[in-house]
Amino acid sequence: MMRIDLHVHTVYSGDATLKPEELLRLASAKNLQGVAVTDHNTMRGALECLRLAKEHEVVVIPGIEVRTDRGEVIGYFIQEEPGSREFFEVVDSIREQGGMVAVPHPFDPFRMYRLRGLEELLPYVDAVEVMNARCAMSSSNMSAMKFALEHGLKLTAGSDAHYPEELGSAGVVVEKPEDVAEGRVEVFGTPQGVVEQVKRRLRAFGRRLK
Repeated sequence: MMRIDLHVHTVYSGDATLKPEELLRLASAKNLQGVAVTDHNTMRGALECLRLAKEHEVVVIPGIEVRTDRGEVIGYFIQEEPGSREFFEVVDSIREQGGMVAVPHPFDPFRMYRLRGLEELLPYVDAVEVMNARCAMSSSNMSAMKFALEHGLKLTAGSDAHYPEELGSAGVVVEKPEDVAEGRVEVFGTPQGVVEQVKRRLRAFGRRLK
């Protein structure tokens, strides 16, 4: 069985500290067999991690978290960045590449860029992130799980890691990476909570000042 964190950011996101090689080394140390690299609006980190993956014996699912005109969506199993920020064009680009469209943290009230009008956009969505470790309230993840099950959507889960300490705090267990796209996953993870998130961000800020 494989443990895969399906929502990870590198320095290429602009607001994260993990360098690609550091991310893969740390994933292995944390007993993760795989990661999905989903940087904000770029695939530079995902493609660099993919190139380094064999050296670290970690499976890399290349992806991207795109801030569209409707809110954020994640594309998994793709090789090229969508050339647009318009929601429907982004979805078309992901699906033309044989990828999977997922909605991250859909019910977290503290996410300014969460996807709006999710029910209206259901035909364009393949999966919902039902466990995001950065959600401050457990009810946000519970609502996402309820919504996904009610509408027959696939499940994803991830740490949304921006800092080393966060990596591996949520994800899925699968037999093989392809099970993610096929919806055969077991979710694991626990939200960090507000206090722990603040502590980690302060520690990261302190490291930057050194």
